Amino acid sequence: MPCLHERTFDERKYRADRRDKKSEESNMNKRQIGANKEKLAAEYLESIGLKVIDRNYHTRYEEIDIVAKDEKTYVFVEVKYRNSDRYGSPLEAVNANKMRKISMGAVAYMNNHKLPIDNTPIRFDVIGICGKDITYVKNAFDYTGINIM
Repeated sequence: MPCLHERTFDERKYRADRRDKKSEESNMNKRQIGANKEKLAAEYLESIGLKVIDRNYHTRYEEIDIVAKDEKTYVFVEVKYRNSDRYGSPLEAVNANKMRKISMGAVAYMNNHKLPIDNTPIRFDVIGICGKDITYVKNAFDYTGINIM
């Protein structure tokens, strides 16, 4: 029976393969990867007919990844990326707290841009990127912030 500090040949090969794997993403930090995935998401939205009007919009509540327009509707898009679904889908990371922050960030965006809150159509979408797969959820959740009316 091998000692605990001994590794089988397969384990060594696996670790060496992982160490030697030099992908584009392995040389980037998380912020760079996130920026690349948000750019990919923006390109995807434009390819399906939405007009991206703002990216990485900061409010006191939240950063809105993408603000787009779908005809007259303002669309606030959250982008989540995972390189695999080993720890769950990227879509699962958009929890109730995140939805509330995005909702409140959307109101801040509308106030800062002098958009009438009571009659401007808005929508909350989520894009999940897992590896190279893109999942787009249109109208992913309803407004969940404070009561504004």
